[in-house]
Amino acid sequence: MTLVDLTTPTVRSSRLVGLPVAIIGAGPIGLAAAANLVERGIDFVVYEAGEDAGASIQKWAHIRFFSPWRHLIDPASLRLLEGTGWAPPEGSGLPTGGEFVASYLRPLSKLEAIDSRIRYGATVDAVSREGMDRTRSAGRADTPFLLRIADANGVQEVTARAVIDASGTYLTPNRLASSGLDPLGLPAVAGHVSHALPDVLGRERHRFAGKRVTVVGAGHSAANTLLNLAALKREVPETQITWLIRNAGAVRVTTSDDDGLAARAAIGKRVDRLIGTGGIHQLDRFEILRVAPIQGGVRLIGQRAGEVVEHDTDVVVNATGFRPNLDVLREIRLELDEIVEAPARLAPLIDPNVHTCGTVEPHGFAELQHPEPDFFLAGMKSYGRAPTFLLATGYEQVRSITAYLAGDIASATKVQLVLPATGVCSTGPAGSSSCCS
Repeated sequence: MTLVDLTTPTVRSSRLVGLPVAIIGAGPIGLAAAANLVERGIDFVVYEAGEDAGASIQKWAHIRFFSPWRHLIDPASLRLLEGTGWAPPEGSGLPTGGEFVASYLRPLSKLEAIDSRIRYGATVDAVSREGMDRTRSAGRADTPFLLRIADANGVQEVTARAVIDASGTYLTPNRLASSGLDPLGLPAVAGHVSHALPDVLGRERHRFAGKRVTVVGAGHSAANTLLNLAALKREVPETQITWLIRNAGAVRVTTSDDDGLAARAAIGKRVDRLIGTGGIHQLDRFEILRVAPIQGGVRLIGQRAGEVVEHDTDVVVNATGFRPNLDVLREIRLELDEIVEAPARLAPLIDPNVHTCGTVEPHGFAELQHPEPDFFLAGMKSYGRAPTFLLATGYEQVRSITAYLAGDIASATKVQLVLPATGVCSTGPAGSSSCCS
């Protein structure tokens, strides 16, 4: 991996002078990057595909965070907001996604220094270098980035001195089949497959009430949906709930009393109680191969313990996790881990196949670098397919990145990150388990 010289000046050449930093995404990490750049006096533009800040979070506005407010607010953003008289919510409270946007993200996005630099309804279709594709090397670091933007006025191209891609992963879910691909037959049953975190108690209630519902996935997105479905079942007893997982157990949903986030462990414990009382049927070791339409629903066809098995349901919730959209970065020189699709030097710290108890070592711009100078993946997108991202991690990432872009190498390299331990134990080779002390 070709790393950037740590003595690199703030702006490399006259071609970059006066150009802004481009931030992709106006979610919590993109806006935190903006706040840090405001404090550094560095110009930037935020490109947001939605019509408001936190557009992806608003799609799961009904879901409650398991992290309290004190872990959800970026320090630089807090300083800017407090300068206007804004007071943070009580630190131990657990907001819903909607409350998080309304009480924090939207006020942050409306600060004049940030609001004036956000372009809503602007989708980044591609990122490259001005006048050169990924194969050209001479003068690359001194050449502006080129972003192709689609908005209400059509398609245009803009330039930038650096790019921070904080676009997240919520809109690119993992596939239902255990192979990582769409299961055979999916187009014929697409109307019976739901996105992750559906609003089963609110606007999508009609789709789930009284139905056979199968939630596929072994993480907290699945667990949250199961709890909401259980609440729906108390109101509409005909509702049938199945939790389908490919392993023998949901190793990524902690129930540990040692979890530093008590609400996170409580989710797993509540699901376990519902399974124990029959409110949720757990179907484990089921590897989906293909799907087929049946009257009013869908048949999941897979294998379990080497035998072909079938499971009929009315609705399938795809809660199998998320993956980064890398298509727009085809002309950018990335170095990604071959397993989790995270930056190569970050990946060993977050690989879900390695026992980490949810604790991520401090990391910043150095671990997030690519062979493409001044290009960074940040936030959930930097984690690739790893499911353990916390907002506090992303806030420290962009603090380090923006310090580096400002030429403050001392601050950029002094990375501090303290995360609540999870107590989650991953299954190791040959079915062995690694447990937290």
